[in-house]
Amino acid sequence: MKRLLVTGGAGFIGSNFIRHILPRPDIEQVVNLDLLTYAGNLRNLSDVSEDPRYTFVRGDIRDRALTEELFARYAPDTVVHFAAESHVDRSITEPEVFLTTNAVGTLTLLEAAKSAWSRSPGDKHCREYQPGVRFLQVSTDEVYGALGPVGLFREDTPLAPNSPYAASKASGDLLVRAFAQTYGLPVNITRCSNNYGPYQFPEKLIPLMIHNARTGRPLPVYGDGLQVRDWLHVNDHCRAIETVLERGRPGEIYNVGGSNERTNLEIIRLILQELEAPEDLIVHIQDRPGHDRRYAIDSGKLQRELGWKPRYTFEEGLRETVRWYLEHEAWTTEIVSGEYQQYYAAMYGLEQETT
Repeated sequence: MKRLLVTGGAGFIGSNFIRHILPRPDIEQVVNLDLLTYAGNLRNLSDVSEDPRYTFVRGDIRDRALTEELFARYAPDTVVHFAAESHVDRSITEPEVFLTTNAVGTLTLLEAAKSAWSRSPGDKHCREYQPGVRFLQVSTDEVYGALGPVGLFREDTPLAPNSPYAASKASGDLLVRAFAQTYGLPVNITRCSNNYGPYQFPEKLIPLMIHNARTGRPLPVYGDGLQVRDWLHVNDHCRAIETVLERGRPGEIYNVGGSNERTNLEIIRLILQELEAPEDLIVHIQDRPGHDRRYAIDSGKLQRELGWKPRYTFEEGLRETVRWYLEHEAWTTEIVSGEYQQYYAAMYGLEQETT
């Protein structure tokens, strides 16, 4: 792992990963391929933009000619594939873009990697690749569907996606698996629980609630708010990805969770406590279609085999996250203007002023 192609590196998890991995002295090159759709923001990487080992390329992972050109020009030995449409609410209203990005885009990258890394690109029977290459698909626990009140998602849990987003990610995962089985491509898949931390786009629960509570706006809560998620700090996730790239067995799937199950209402009330804001800001709205009731991840395989463990307690991580958003108000204010306003009104049936 010396030359990395990171897709979606201007997004929340991708930008945190780039800042995490660049300080390593053995990293020679990080190429960030990002289309800069609404959730991509180069300000997330302003502190590394002048590093000579970092290169940004604006482009679409579905563009076969571009992906082949990047492999030819930069010769990456590692692909870390974050680029994805990732918000369930948007997938309900725009499922096609999720399928083309998350499935077709993944296929395009896989084909470019296989061609560039194969010792005999023209031979469909060749299963030999350059030494040390790896394709890592960053996926989600949502591909497993929903859990009842007990139990955990394991790597061998059958896939049962319930939203267009989850179905599109499951499609990408299955393509990655197929390239390993059919062509012998060295791959891994990681499936994470809900991430939180700095630089997260404020359509997601925690930054949305921090922004609204800080400015005295209503906090929209789907249904009864008792949906349960396992929360993982983005820095712990980045360390997990690095660990899998370093020591993961080719072809294996690794679940990544924070062992922090909380209901949405618990999260919101903790945020209100941190901000000393009143609970009467909470407004219950109609639940979204197909809303999964509970997710929970078993990270035992990753911990046993590769020695990774989460470092953040949820209370510590949430306090740090709230503090980050309070200290970076300009970052949030810039985002929650323009198109975001129309999206917010369409999703929650509420108006949100920018001032």
